[in-house]
Amino acid sequence: METQLPASPLAHLTDITGLRTCGLFPKGREPSIRTLREWTKLRRIPYHRVGHFVYFDPTEVALHIQTKLKVPARG
Repeated sequence: METQLPASPLAHLTDITGLRTCGLFPKGREPSIRTLREWTKLRRIPYHRVGHFVYFDPTEVALHIQTKLKVPARG
């Protein structure tokens, strides 16, 4: 009989380079690490701190970008 361990809440988190390469942004149009750090500092994208490390949940960031960071079209 095998027992399943509960999934760690940190299992789906990634660092800043993983966020750039996870497929969330269009190929060749990924924001720079400097831009992502600036967005984090300004709290424009959600992040999680574990000690002094900063991690991102790609699904949470994608949902936030789709709902909160829309730029209205020019009329």
